[in-house]
Amino acid sequence: MTVILGIKLENRLETATEFQKIITHFGCAIHTRVGLHKSDEKSCNSYGIILLEIIDNKIATELEKELLQINNIETQRMIFN
Repeated sequence: MTVILGIKLENRLETATEFQKIITHFGCAIHTRVGLHKSDEKSCNSYGIILLEIIDNKIATELEKELLQINNIETQRMIFN
C-alpha cells in the first residue's frame, strides 16, 4: 500500500521548524518528499504544499495526527493498494 499525504503549510516561516521536526521523526517511513511553492525573484509565498509518499497507512495516520497539532496546516490523502 502506498499513501500520498498532501500537506498545505500556511505561514511557512512559522510552521517549517515544527513541521521538519515531525517528519524527521517519521523519516524512515517516507519514501519521497516533494515541496511546492510559488516564488519569483522578488518574493516567496508564505504557503507551501508538501507531498509525502508513505509506506504504511498506519504510520501515515500517526504522522498526520501529529502534523495537525501545528496551527495552519491542512492535510489530504490518496491511498493506492
